[in-house]
Amino acid sequence: MSKVDLNRSVRESNDAVAARNRQAFAAHGVFAMNIIGSPGCGKTSILEYTARHFNGRFAAVIGDVKTALDAERIADCGIAAHAIETGGGCHLNAAQVADAIAEMDLDAVDFLFIENVGNLVCPSAFDLGENIKVAVLSIPEGDEKVRKYPALFVRADALFINKVDLAEHCPYDLERVKADARHVRPGIRVFETSATHGTGFDPWFDFLRSVSPA
Repeated sequence: MSKVDLNRSVRESNDAVAARNRQAFAAHGVFAMNIIGSPGCGKTSILEYTARHFNGRFAAVIGDVKTALDAERIADCGIAAHAIETGGGCHLNAAQVADAIAEMDLDAVDFLFIENVGNLVCPSAFDLGENIKVAVLSIPEGDEKVRKYPALFVRADALFINKVDLAEHCPYDLERVKADARHVRPGIRVFETSATHGTGFDPWFDFLRSVSPA
């Protein structure tokens, strides 16, 4: 009797849908970003601040275990936001994203933010068809996250270190975190921000302009 590797089967099925998502994004000129970070690190706040600054052609897919609260926050910023409740699932999958974008006018979108479920582990392993993965850390979480959860940072093209306004109140070695990230992912872009105070975002905005399809 042959054995079936269910994990491999699930991953291969996901990757096939992710490839179709990627083709759809390319066909419509959409730059898609998979935003991954722990609960409370500031993923939604970063997207809110970004949306308010640009007031442009943005859309978002927001994943959460329960409720559409974060999607409602993004929608209040004036951009289309599709909420996905995973009902306990620890990450989004490519099929969920495919269902969400099927309801969007991708020709009206330049940037798609996919805010994954709050988790540093599971979301990193699943391709959604995105152009890049963006990792988000925050000062109150502690400065060991890159060392403890390297799988995300090996795959991430950009890293936010958010809530830098709290650095004076927390024991956090910012330079070590950046060095850790660059050790596992040479060339990773690092953005040091405070979404609460709106500081440190100019390099992020410059990056978005540099990859803008327009």
